[in-house]
Amino acid sequence: MLLSSENISTDIAVSTVATVSQLLSARPEKFPDVNPDALSKLTQTLQNFSLREESNNLVQPNLAVQSFKGGQEIHQVQLTLFKATGNDTFIPGNDTFIPGRIKLDSNMMPFPKEKVDLQMNITFSEGMNKSVGFVLYDSDRFFPSQNFTPSLNTKRRVFSANLFENGFDTIEVQFSVTPSNDPTMSLDDFACVFWSYSENDWSTKGCIKESFSGHAQCTCIPDRPENYSNNFNNFNNFNNLNMNFAVLMSFKINYQYSEDLNLISIAGCSLSILGLAVTAVYQIATRKSRGCSPTLLLVNICLSMMIFYLLFIFGINNPVKHAKVAKDSKENFVLVSDYHQYSDEGPCTAFTALIHYFLLATFTWNTLYGINVFLLFKTTTGTPPWFPKVSLAVGWGFPAIIVGISLGSTYTVEDPLGYRQEECCWLASLDPKQSFNMRKPMFWGFLLPLFIMLIFNMAIFLHFSQNICKTVPNLVRLQQTPLKKKFLSSFSMAVMLGLSWVTGYILLFTQDPILQFILSIVFCVCNTTQV
Repeated sequence: MLLSSENISTDIAVSTVATVSQLLSARPEKFPDVNPDALSKLTQTLQNFSLREESNNLVQPNLAVQSFKGGQEIHQVQLTLFKATGNDTFIPGNDTFIPGRIKLDSNMMPFPKEKVDLQMNITFSEGMNKSVGFVLYDSDRFFPSQNFTPSLNTKRRVFSANLFENGFDTIEVQFSVTPSNDPTMSLDDFACVFWSYSENDWSTKGCIKESFSGHAQCTCIPDRPENYSNNFNNFNNFNNLNMNFAVLMSFKINYQYSEDLNLISIAGCSLSILGLAVTAVYQIATRKSRGCSPTLLLVNICLSMMIFYLLFIFGINNPVKHAKVAKDSKENFVLVSDYHQYSDEGPCTAFTALIHYFLLATFTWNTLYGINVFLLFKTTTGTPPWFPKVSLAVGWGFPAIIVGISLGSTYTVEDPLGYRQEECCWLASLDPKQSFNMRKPMFWGFLLPLFIMLIFNMAIFLHFSQNICKTVPNLVRLQQTPLKKKFLSSFSMAVMLGLSWVTGYILLFTQDPILQFILSIVFCVCNTTQV
């Protein structure tokens, strides 16, 4: 590698560092194919190069190599990386490395915490007058870990401190890092680690967690044999001590828990429950005056919808609400992932499955009612005798199959959010990045089967409306059905088939906030007062 050369010009050094910086911009999926030994050799070369005169103040967007020349005996060195501002000249507002953001000093300067992104203080037990080198990596892609698996698009910077082995006795390294400022996430826990070349992975040996007060603060007293890069021929026959530090962080989503049901929902659902109970009792009491199938269908629609409304009122709000504060834990261990997932607590999953089941059952019975109406139009003998038994099996069995597949394929106690949401007790629809995910059960376990049933019900509704609106020329005017009655018949059929839920699909694809608000009110009023 060019940086290993004894004679290297400043231009070549700048070009080489720029090339390595561009490697850090490559897509993450490219790095698993890279030989780990090659990455180890690359990072060690950069560390040793940071001790040379040519490395002074080489800064690229994803990589910075800095060298502090100890002209006189010093006892400490401080590296500070300031936060990006809109006045930065490289890319305004972009969080990349630029010379103005990096400061090296032999005095510990107390900078305001809100202005500092990263800070490292190195203290020597004895005075030292040799160079101290630093390498800042904007990501951890050159340090492929087997123990820590990232899943979020969060920044994990790695910073190395490099010293000549014979220039000190023992050292203490203190560093602090600011977590991601993504408002959708908050810090859950962190680990203070360094890269062990002997293990080819992160290690916590010699590092302790100090505290978290807006910054993750760590202290490390490296065990020298553990950190030697002795697998590589160093420059000028020196045995250099190369230490790569990082703060591994795990984040949790800042969930916006749903508020208590508003007045419209409570009043509408309560009136609907009362109306459903009265309707079911009336249907059963007057069943002799009507056929078996209409009574069976209407009673089951009322039953499933009434249970759904009760579950919605008492179970849609998640009773367990997690705080946004970070863990107050002093235990320092390598984290498994950067995404913290709570294990299942409380009855929210049970409420989700029940709401899922009875809502699907309601639409299934609505569809069966539509099929019954279609059969009445097509045949003169009425509903076939096998229809009631088939309706019972399909009406309660089909939703059970959908819920069973959804729950069995996505839910675990450790990861309940594969099936449900955290904000409320309803089906999961978003990935950790808060984007709609078609692999979540909200799509294929509810929206897709509901869409198919609504399309089928819409076709039945059009067929029904066409038949009742037809005029028969042979009938006199007084024998024809009034237009008002035809309209009410069509309207009641649309309600029975659940077509008001079409507004929910329109709402999913609406971007305008005013229109979203109007459609939300319409959806709420129509579906809570459906009875």
